[in-house]
Parts: sequence; structure tokens; C-alpha cells
Amino acid sequence: MLFNSYAFLIVFLPAALALHALVERFQPAGRLPLLLVLSIVFYGYWDWRFIPLIILSIVINWSVAMLFASTRRESLIVIAIIANLFVLAIFKYADFFAGLANMLPGVSLPKLSLALPLGISFFTFHHVMYLTDLKAGRTKPFDLLRYGLYIAFFPQVLAGPLVRWSEIMHQFDERPYQRSDAAERFARGIMLLIVGLAKKVLIGDQLAANVNPVFAAAELGAVTVAQAWQGTLSFAFQIYFDFSGYTDMALGIALMFGIVLPQNFDRPYRALSLQDFWRRWHMTLSRFLRDYLYIALGGNRHGLAVQLLALFATMTLGGLWHGAGLTFVAWGVAHGVGLGAGLLWRRAGWPMHPVIGWFLTFLFVVLAWVLFRAESFQGALNIYEGLFGLSQLGTGFKWRTIAWAAAFAMIGPTAWVLVHKPQPHPLLAVALAVIFIVLLLKIGDSESYEFIYFQF
Repeated sequence: MLFNSYAFLIVFLPAALALHALVERFQPAGRLPLLLVLSIVFYGYWDWRFIPLIILSIVINWSVAMLFASTRRESLIVIAIIANLFVLAIFKYADFFAGLANMLPGVSLPKLSLALPLGISFFTFHHVMYLTDLKAGRTKPFDLLRYGLYIAFFPQVLAGPLVRWSEIMHQFDERPYQRSDAAERFARGIMLLIVGLAKKVLIGDQLAANVNPVFAAAELGAVTVAQAWQGTLSFAFQIYFDFSGYTDMALGIALMFGIVLPQNFDRPYRALSLQDFWRRWHMTLSRFLRDYLYIALGGNRHGLAVQLLALFATMTLGGLWHGAGLTFVAWGVAHGVGLGAGLLWRRAGWPMHPVIGWFLTFLFVVLAWVLFRAESFQGALNIYEGLFGLSQLGTGFKWRTIAWAAAFAMIGPTAWVLVHKPQPHPLLAVALAVIFIVLLLKIGDSESYEFIYFQF
């Protein structure tokens, strides 16, 4: 059930909101059980066979947390974290590592060809965050209902944002529709939903039409300079509007149910350094990698060499998390090397003019996206040859959509800021209703793409 589908927008979401409002008013104790049931139904809509997986995942990890609370045996947490990562590895990486092993002489491992459960990377990381903080004494055990809702809450279960327990657990005990600003919060949630949907449908999906043919052609042979730049720039903005649009919708949907989720993007293409970019792009993943991997690997506490190695390892594993493919690993390696180079530059005390810093950062990020999007290294190489002028010049560069996307991405405010600026007004409500109807018609009138991050 995609956020940008009729099944969600005109069936599931209105029905869920109506049920939630009735229960919250007449049977407040039933609010959390209802939200958990709705979340499991939403998750199971994709494939009912995945329901036992997420339920077992919740029950087993919660049981470990309760057992740890009574025994204080840290080995329980360590084993649970390893088990979570092992399950993720089986579903997501078994065939990848089998393929690598089969490159060795005399090795012939079978491939499992398992279906990848949607959201498994995200709810696995939620388990890891909670268990790690529990072991460190930063949190406490919660009852099964609240823990289950923390893991499975449907606006964020499939593609984030990655939410820390401290950001959401206390909100479960509130009565959101009894707040003095309940109506305003609900309205701003609707605005976020519409803005996010517009970013996805009107910009992200339009850019996809520039991207897909180019990268498909690159897998078959050379592409022209015009095609390479069209496909690469279009993808850089497509993935931003696609994923930030999804996040805006997730934040808006959650807000309509009275839950505030953390923001995930802050105009990343305005970053002045690669470090700044990762503070603005997929912010909840960036802080997860920093707090639960980079620091665990030594961070900046043990000298420059360890810090560089920790940066490199963190970004390499971050690349592998995005996809079971060597191109994703190479993308992570590139960012690890880039962050390391930035660290050395700052340590040397060399200056960097903001304009030059922005240009170099944007160029690096855009060029690295080729590895992220290409299906193979040969496809990426064909794109790079076009980008660096090693193929025919070509014609027909579709610049208008790219220019509009660049303007919105770099000049405009974030959706969160945008929807909190205007004051309530009937004309604004009418305008949003019209925009929403137009978007619904647009969804039905053209190809509607899945969100890119659903595959991760």
C-alpha cells in the first residue's frame, strides 16, 4: 500500500483516522492497541506472509529486553543484536555474499532467492538502537504494546525516518485530540502530506522519465554527453524529491495521529562540505551511523588514523546497507574517502571559500550518485565516460525539469518550515483541497513509481 496510491489515500488513511478519532474520544485506552493493529494491517497489505516476521521480531526483542532488566546480563543484548543483524543478512545479503564466494575457484554456493521483507532494514535498526541504549542504561523496558508500536508504527515502518525511542515513547501516552492546538496540528499534518505527495508526483516522478531510459541505455553501451548529464543530474534531484517527499508524507500522516516524528532532510544540496551534506541528508540515518557505528569503531577519540578508518568503515557499511551490490559498496567507499579528505583538509587548517566548497560538494555528491543508481560497474563506467566528454556530444538535453527541481531543492524552504509558516485561512484550505484533487488525478493519469527507498 504505497503512500501515493488510491488504496492508501482514499481508503486506508481516512478509515484509520476515523477509527482513531472515535476510539480516542470514547475509549482512550484502546488508542494504542488500535494504532498497533492498523500498523500490522498496513504492513501485511504488501504480503501477509511477512506479518509473522515482524510480530516475532517484536516479541523476541521485547522478551530479551525484559529478561535483561531482571538479570542485567549484557550478553543477552549482544546476542540479540547479532541475531537481528543475522536475520537481516539472511534476507538481504545471503545471495550477495554467495555470489561473491562463487567467484572463487571451486566454490559453488546455492542462492536462496528469498523475498526481501519491506522495511526490514529500518525496523532492524530500531531494535538495535533500543537494545544498545538499554544495555548502556539510557532507557528502560517498556510494555509489549508500546514497544510493538515503536517498531511497527505504520507511517515510518517501511522507510523511516529512523526514530529513537526517546523521541516517540512519551507521545504514546498523550491524548492528541484533547490538546488546545489539536486542529492546527491535524491541518498542518494534512499540508505536509499534500506537499510531500506533490514533491513525489510532480517532481520526482517527472524526473524519473529523464533517468530510467539513460541508465537502461548505459547498461547496453555508450551514452552521449547530453544523456549522461541529463540522467545523472535528474537522478540527483529525483532521489531527493522522492525520498524527502516520502518523509514529508510520513511526518504529516504521523502528525494527524498526534505523533511528531523527526525531520530527515534540511536542504542537503546547499551543503558547503561533505560533512555538512550528511548532516542534512537522511539525517536520522546519519546520526544512527554516527552514534551506533562510527563512535563504536573509535570515532575521534583515538587519534587521526583511527578516525579516518572509522569514517571509511562506517560509510562503506552504510553503502552496503543501502543495497546488496558492489556498486552500493563503492558508493559508500567514495563517501568514506571524501569525508576522510575533508577531515584532513580541516586538520591542515586550509581555507575553503563557501562557493568553492558548495560547488565541490555538489559535484562530488552528484558524481557519486552514478554508482548508487547504476545496475553494474560497466553501466556506471559508460555514464562516467559521457559525463567526462569521452563519448559523442549528443542533443536533446531536457533541462527545464532539472532547472525547476534545482531551484526548489536549493532555494525553497523545507516542507516542515513551509507548512508551519501560513496562518489558518479558508482560502488556504480550498487551495490545498484543489491541489490534492489534482494530485489524485495525476496519480491516476500517469505512471506512479514506487518510492526509491522501499527497496532498502
